[in-house]
Formats: sequence, structure tokens, C-alpha cells
Amino acid sequence: MSFRPLDAPAVNHDTILHSLIADNLVSDPDSARGRLLREAARLFRDKGYERTTVRDLAAAVGIQSGSLFHHFRTKEEILKAVMVETIRLNTAVMQAAMEAADTNREKLRALISAELESINGQTGEAMAVLVFEWRSLSEPSQAEVLKLRDIYESLWLEVLTALKEEGALVADPFVVRRMLTGALSWTVTWYRPERGGLSQEGLTDQVMAMLGLSKADSR
Repeated sequence: MSFRPLDAPAVNHDTILHSLIADNLVSDPDSARGRLLREAARLFRDKGYERTTVRDLAAAVGIQSGSLFHHFRTKEEILKAVMVETIRLNTAVMQAAMEAADTNREKLRALISAELESINGQTGEAMAVLVFEWRSLSEPSQAEVLKLRDIYESLWLEVLTALKEEGALVADPFVVRRMLTGALSWTVTWYRPERGGLSQEGLTDQVMAMLGLSKADSR
């Protein structure tokens, strides 16, 4: 999969989203399909995929159950679309964030910040579905999602490997990424900036410091 080139320093989330919509890679969130996927992500996270019925999905968007099948043939197709479109959007956002950064430290910081936003921001429900409902997909659907996930993960490994080669990162890049995956994903259970805690920027700084890559640690 490839995305149309982005003018990284000037892009923002809306620019990226509209580019992906234009290329038919994600759904317009204001369209009937987009609203359905948003409500599906919420229901799958809150009730679980197996316990969410077609009737639940239809009621959430205010349509008859049969109308769902104008957009998707099965409930599993809805689940897969939630995952696929979320990965596509977040990969494009991270790619743009990387391209806007100059050094490998800055690139990693941009990736951490973007992933924290994806987990705790607008795509948080869909990101949770990716983690907790993975086994609800059939093997062919899992294979399709994994291909996209590999592209997403390659951005991280590219930067972490470069930092390792520079001597800035001591640990193995693959292990670092696996540890970061768990740590960043878990922030959804405790990170509450609205209660006066760390800002996303502050939390990103803390993650960089844990890796020994904060500005104060720069050589």
C-alpha cells in the first residue's frame, strides 16, 4: 500500500484525512458508511464484537437492520473495515509526522506523540478494537490487516534501527518497539490529562527520557 506524497511540514490531520478519502482508502466520517464505522468501533469496544448485534449497529446510526448490508455484506466486514481504515489513517499521520522531523530522535518523538494521540484521541475506540477483537477476524481478514500493520510497524523499526546504528539506542530495536507497543497502549487505562495531569507533549517527553533519548541526554 502507498499513500499519495504529503507535504509533511504543512500537513495536519484534516489534510491527511481528506487525502485518504479522495483516494478511497478511508471513509468520510460524515458519510453513512463513516458514521456506521464510528458507531461500530464504539459498540465493539463497549460490548464486544460477539455481543454486538446487527440490530445494535443499525439502531446506533438510526437505520433499519437490512440497510447495513448496503455498505457491508457481513458483521465481520464491518469489524475488518474498522481496523483497516484506522491503520491506514494512523499510518499516514505517522508518516507525515516523521517527514516533518529532521533528526532520528525527533522522528521517534513524533511517532510516540502520534501513537499516543491515536490511542487516546479520536481513533481510540477503534485502536482498542484492534487489540481486543483481533481473534474475531477470520484468517483471511487477519492476513489483510497484518499486511497494513507491517507497514505501520516498519516506520517504527526504521527509526529505531537508525538510532541503534547511531549509538543513541542501546537495546534491540524490535524489543524496544514491542515494549513501547504495550506501554503506549496501556495509557488508555490511566492517562487522564483533563484531570490536570501530564499533557500529551509532557507524556511524550517522559517516554523519550525513559529511553535515554531526551534532549538532556543528547550527546
